[in-house]
Amino acid sequence: MVDEPVAPVSVRIAGVLVGLQGLAGFGYAVAVLVGAFTHTKGAVGNLYAEAGFFAVMGAAVVAVAVGLLRGQPWTRTPAAVLQLIFLGIAWYVFGPSGQVVVGVVTAVFCVATLVLLFTARARAWAVGIRQE
Repeated sequence: MVDEPVAPVSVRIAGVLVGLQGLAGFGYAVAVLVGAFTHTKGAVGNLYAEAGFFAVMGAAVVAVAVGLLRGQPWTRTPAAVLQLIFLGIAWYVFGPSGQVVVGVVTAVFCVATLVLLFTARARAWAVGIRQE
């Protein structure tokens, strides 16, 4: 049995934050699905597809979060890439969409998660270096 290094506290906190992002994706999928049920005309099928897309993406993000919480080092890279993607979304929300508060909160959330994923202990853990 291979003795996996225990994930540092910063990685586990990042796992919780990434999990919240995944749950937000599920919440959006549910909101779109409810909207599809109350929508009486037009392309309702598109709303079902959108809800399905966000449900699948939410599940993937939650899976990455569970991996971080369970101490799987391979999940650090997908979590970091997700944060970079979400930073791009935050820029769009902040700038072209004109929702400054939501954009800033999203950006701060993503930057905080990235900082947690790139602490010295998190980097050492990701490459398998034990720190006592």
